[in-house]
Amino acid sequence: MTSPRERLAGQQAELLKALLAGGDAPAGFDADRLRIEANVLRNKQSRLAAYLRPDLAEALGERFAALFREYATARPKTEAIRARAYADAFGTWLVERGEVPKPKRGLSTWAPWRGGLRRRRS
Repeated sequence: MTSPRERLAGQQAELLKALLAGGDAPAGFDADRLRIEANVLRNKQSRLAAYLRPDLAEALGERFAALFREYATARPKTEAIRARAYADAFGTWLVERGEVPKPKRGLSTWAPWRGGLRRRRS
């Protein structure tokens, strides 16, 4: 027999899977509304990833959103990973798939603010 807390945790996990990983709507939830909310959440994640990794957004152009959606659906973000690390993992996934070229000096060269390039002050 499971405790009320364990049942609630299971229900929350089902809801998160439906929202973030393309799972079925849990009992008692409207599937169409969950699909709409899932799209809103994925779009928000995509915008954040594009903000954190503008190099990837620029390199992929119109393909960025679709590729990010594919990545995020198969590998939902958890509390254990920070947004920047998640965006970097997306970049690594893109390199592994051949969608973008491998950076010459590691991941840090993709983002100018981490690669040591600074804007000169006048």
